[in-house]
Order: sequence, then structure tokens, then C-alpha cells
Amino acid sequence: MSTQNVPPDGQESPPTPAPGTLMVDATGRVGEFRGEWCGLWSLRPANGGSEWTVDPNDVEPASAEQRIHAETARANARSRGEIL
Repeated sequence: MSTQNVPPDGQESPPTPAPGTLMVDATGRVGEFRGEWCGLWSLRPANGGSEWTVDPNDVEPASAEQRIHAETARANARSRGEIL
């Protein structure tokens, strides 16, 4: 087994999602995947706001229900002129 891309704790990181993929962190916050920096993933709320960083092992893809909720929140914010 190669030790390349394996963190010191021995736990492999999950595959990097495509930008814009909705993810859920350990606290239940849903955000769009924005990118990776220094081994952390950057997420941004779907309806706008400040990005936050998470450990890749502490997030999972959003469920269908979570995606619908986030997409509805984004559409509502856009209709109110809060985001472009």
C-alpha cells in the first residue's frame, strides 16, 4: 500500500468533490464545496455568506432533503435581491 496522500493519523481523506457540490459538516451546516487549501475543505452557505473550513473527514454529501432545502433558501434569497 502506498503512503502517498495518507495523513499522519493513517485515515485516508475522502475524494475531493466537484466545486459547487452541497456538503454537510459535523454541525449540520450545509454548504457548497469551494475548494481545498492546506488539507482543509472550504464550504460556503448556498444562499451566500462567509466561507468556513472543515476537515474532509468531518463532512458528507448532502441528502436529497438537505439539497432541496438549501436550493430553496438560495432561490428565496435571490428573489429578495440578497444575492445575485
